[in-house]
Amino acid sequence: MSVGNKSQVASGHAIASTSKQPITVLLLFLVGFWALWTLTTALSHTSPALDSLEELVWASSFELGYTKHPPFPTWLLYLLSLVFGKPVWLPTALGLFSSAVALGFIWLLGTEFTTPKRALIVTLLMSLSTYFATRATIYNHDTAQLWSIAASCWLFYRALRYEKWSSWFFLGLVSGVAFLTKYSAVIQFAAFFVFMVVNGHYLEPRVWRGVALAFLAFLVAISPHVYWLIQYDFLPFQYLDRSLESPGYFATLYGTLKFALSQLGRISPFVLAAILLIAWDRWRNNRTNLRYVDQLVRWDRSFLLWVGLAPFALTLLAAVLLGTRLSASWGTTFFILYGYFVLWWLSGSEALTLRRCLVLVVVLQIIMAVGYGLARGPLVHQSDRAARSSYPGPEIARLMQGVWQQHVPQQPLALVAAETWLGGNIAINLSPPAQVFIEGDWLQSPWLDQANALQCGVLVVYDSGTSRAPSAALQTLYKKAPVKGETALHWSTPESRLIELQWAIIPPDETCK
Repeated sequence: MSVGNKSQVASGHAIASTSKQPITVLLLFLVGFWALWTLTTALSHTSPALDSLEELVWASSFELGYTKHPPFPTWLLYLLSLVFGKPVWLPTALGLFSSAVALGFIWLLGTEFTTPKRALIVTLLMSLSTYFATRATIYNHDTAQLWSIAASCWLFYRALRYEKWSSWFFLGLVSGVAFLTKYSAVIQFAAFFVFMVVNGHYLEPRVWRGVALAFLAFLVAISPHVYWLIQYDFLPFQYLDRSLESPGYFATLYGTLKFALSQLGRISPFVLAAILLIAWDRWRNNRTNLRYVDQLVRWDRSFLLWVGLAPFALTLLAAVLLGTRLSASWGTTFFILYGYFVLWWLSGSEALTLRRCLVLVVVLQIIMAVGYGLARGPLVHQSDRAARSSYPGPEIARLMQGVWQQHVPQQPLALVAAETWLGGNIAINLSPPAQVFIEGDWLQSPWLDQANALQCGVLVVYDSGTSRAPSAALQTLYKKAPVKGETALHWSTPESRLIELQWAIIPPDETCK
């Protein structure tokens, strides 16, 4: 970092106070935020989201990799399931915990260049983004990556600012965790590189030595997974390649535009709250000619703009140039720093602005959480809509348990062969939880030992009411079973979709212990 930049950054740090009050408010808010959303979701959902259920199924064993994604989110859920089992609320609680930790790192980053109270204002507003609230109730690799990307941004700032080896080392380590969570972390790394080029840091030998240390720590963190990738022919990258396929260039352009508009919708609660707060400050004459951003040095503004805006911009550019498809949820981590753009619009007493912001955000969080719980719970349950949140997983599990006990009374149901959604809903609602033989495919079910997994029998089941036919491997298992039957029940109300279950039982053999 040049001498001029160092003095600028030091002057920016001088305005940050060490008040303990914002820390207390932040911790209380994050605990309340986590409890509110976890409780409303747990009370309203009879089944977890599809991605959450998939993680619960994968959490049957500790693997160095899985067929669709890198392993870190599943590792966490696996360890928690050893303590709590596999209740419906567990992935929701973990997803919201990732969101809360990410918000904590966003605040920490802000305290590097502005006051703790202003950083808290930004953090409170950012919590209203659906990626930190509604979408965080879904535990998938996008949500799980929130905290590590936020931590990487904070560590990258500190590494360039203080030029300490420890910051570079932990940047590499946390970046490795981000990569082990989802490979899309490379987009944020590209944003870091763009910032280094724009600000001339790529010309500084000390910076490159720090980058080398970070890269070494990164390689150490991901090395076990790289070993697994080599052993399994890079299976997650094959899935990623299929996910990016687009039917044509015009479809790519339309999909990119749709992706951009969907992101605007997903951050709209934050945008609305920011507009209301700015209007409130102006209406109550809390504004002065000196905006909060005016106290940020040029380097800090550049950091927010380039590191904050580059991930979204680079993704759109890459999609258009390469002709790839974009999924709306892939934007989860792209807007982590957007809250700091309100500093361009706010001014006046930060204590008064913080109080107003706290009132506004708490009210909106309660409205959003309760509204989401009602919409995904009682309201959807009373309609004839087939929503996953109202899927009768517990009831299906009871029915299948009864079928199994009728034909195999001497052995508990421990293995269900089915597609992930149906099999997972049955498995997690059994006591103790069963394992899932996904699609009858050994590669997708690494927690099973081919030599003896079927010794104690297996329940084979699929929903014939869907348009998706069971896999060939699942049909083979079904045909081998000597006992077959069918069961039907409605999704929720008598007018809702009929779930038509075709089941078969392969009983235990003489080697079952």
